[in-house]
Amino acid sequence: MNRRHAVLGLALSAALAFAPAAQAGENTVNLETKDGKVTIELRPEIAPKHVKQLKTLISQGFYDGLKFHRVIDGFMVQTGDPKGNGTGGSSLPNIPAEFSSAPFKRGTVGMARSGDPNSANSQFFICLGDSEFLNNNYTVVGVVTSGMDVIDKIKKGSKSNNGSVQDPDKIVKMTLAK
Repeated sequence: MNRRHAVLGLALSAALAFAPAAQAGENTVNLETKDGKVTIELRPEIAPKHVKQLKTLISQGFYDGLKFHRVIDGFMVQTGDPKGNGTGGSSLPNIPAEFSSAPFKRGTVGMARSGDPNSANSQFFICLGDSEFLNNNYTVVGVVTSGMDVIDKIKKGSKSNNGSVQDPDKIVKMTLAK
């Protein structure tokens, strides 16, 4: 009897050990550029509305082929605008702010917006460096878990033109892992 309980206990422990990994897959994003693959883990526990919108847009293929239109060395890379100039968004409604205590550090993924905190739609950015001044002012939606070396290779914009990029790199494909 004890041996059977021990075997069942081990089986249960193994199943529980793999459960978080299975759940993580539904919030894992693969972003491909010409230089390689980036993996992003979305954070629905802190920004459920933003994550839901991103997942909807990703599943529609919205991000495929979009430009990294604003890239500021040492700060961030921005994408998600179908117009490619920072003024566009999707046909979905804007999302109310979901600010959290999650800090903006290198690899943090945040939602871009206008001056209105409730204006995020489809554009997002990935921090190239720590950016504490964004804390509690922008919504954190995820973190890059692998591929920051790929993000670092994205063509940088002109500092004199607020990061605007001439002939910018693009997202080749963006998909949900599951």
